[in-house]
Amino acid sequence: MSVALVWFRRDLRLADNPALTAAVATYDEVLPVHIHGPDEDAPWQPGAASGWWLHHSLQALDADLRKRGTALHLREGDTLQTLRALIAETGAGAVYWNRLYEPASIARDARIKAALRSDGVDARSFSGALLFEPWEITTAQSAPYKVFTPFWRNVRARLEARPPRAAPRRLKAPRASGGIAIDALRLLPKIPWDKGFRIWRPGESGARKALRRFLDLALAGYPIQRDFPGERGTSRLSPHLHFGELSPLQVVWSLDEAVHAHTSAKWRQGREAYLREIGWREFSHYLLYHFPESAERNLNPRFESFAWARRAPAQIERWQRGCTGIPIVDAGMRELWATGWMHNRVRMLVASFLTKNLRQHWLIGARWFWDTLVDADLANNTQGWQWTAGTGADAAPYFRIFNPVVQGERFDPDGDYVRRWLPELRGFDGASIHRPWSDPSRLRGTGYPAPMIDLSASRAGALAAYKACK
Repeated sequence: MSVALVWFRRDLRLADNPALTAAVATYDEVLPVHIHGPDEDAPWQPGAASGWWLHHSLQALDADLRKRGTALHLREGDTLQTLRALIAETGAGAVYWNRLYEPASIARDARIKAALRSDGVDARSFSGALLFEPWEITTAQSAPYKVFTPFWRNVRARLEARPPRAAPRRLKAPRASGGIAIDALRLLPKIPWDKGFRIWRPGESGARKALRRFLDLALAGYPIQRDFPGERGTSRLSPHLHFGELSPLQVVWSLDEAVHAHTSAKWRQGREAYLREIGWREFSHYLLYHFPESAERNLNPRFESFAWARRAPAQIERWQRGCTGIPIVDAGMRELWATGWMHNRVRMLVASFLTKNLRQHWLIGARWFWDTLVDADLANNTQGWQWTAGTGADAAPYFRIFNPVVQGERFDPDGDYVRRWLPELRGFDGASIHRPWSDPSRLRGTGYPAPMIDLSASRAGALAAYKACK
């Protein structure tokens, strides 16, 4: 009997899984394997919220595999040593996996592929996380893009909706000893701060339901409603995409099916708007692949001399806790802590406040998001923070400083979002909730803090620092 190992990482699905499909088509027996080795991802080992999601996603994958006659084989430790041990035990002639694009993953995977091939093992990697490989998209001069719009124009012209691969109906696996239980990975928090995470359903089935909910309830209004954090106008698919419970190809195919089922122009407009967001995800991974140093350093070298403020632990802690005195910023930070997620519009606002009003280095915010977001993704996180800070490719200019009061009044006009996460302000109406300090006597009775900084003065300070850097 011929045997292959399929090494699952952040491709925790059975449908549209190229590595799994290829292994099942070629080998008699397939052993699904997940190896927990977070230190191999240093210096960006997964954070606490990611660990919570991974625990439940692995449980879901194992349950899906058991319905098909096998189970997920879990190990912990050095990946290459573990794979070699499993190859020796099972007689496997191949190890298949889907590619990742973070610098540490690329280096690790190249080392493993070379070592296994030198052992005479058929070691292959497949494309299962992106629409196109980062090296497939280049400018006319064969250089990588640094601006999103021409990048997306190139990608969109080549993008075709194709039916995703079906999940295998049955799987036969060889016997393998030494597996451990999911609980042994210690992915869940010791202190139960994750009660609010119950809004999520990790796993492939949960991903499909989230996609269907978005298509049915939000796609037609997506171009407008996506900017309003108090509305359920976004897809919330980001953690499912990050952990590979859903592939971007499946999303593209489902979007096309939804458009074909409806004649209204709103559905086509919604599809294009959401495809563009998938394009930003693609662009983020593309940038990290071509500029791996950007995970730690400004992609725009001009900002290497920028005068960031001295690290201010007390200010940073107030920002993390959602106690800055700026309502929409605090609402976003409390939503993040409670649910492991934050609306994208609000992510930009809290990032702008930290990097521009407080003038703290964007890596401080990136590290906090990395630990607290269930969709923490190195490419997206890096690109998002550098975009708002003005230090990356195709970034918002540094002099673009979001006014959180104006943004709150525009995108949370009735104050429903703020009121949900800041119950101290439930007595304020939509006209005053974004500037409660305008009624100081009333504010004192709520327990909510006054603004920790003057927005106008801090904006002027940020612009002065930028001018000096320029």
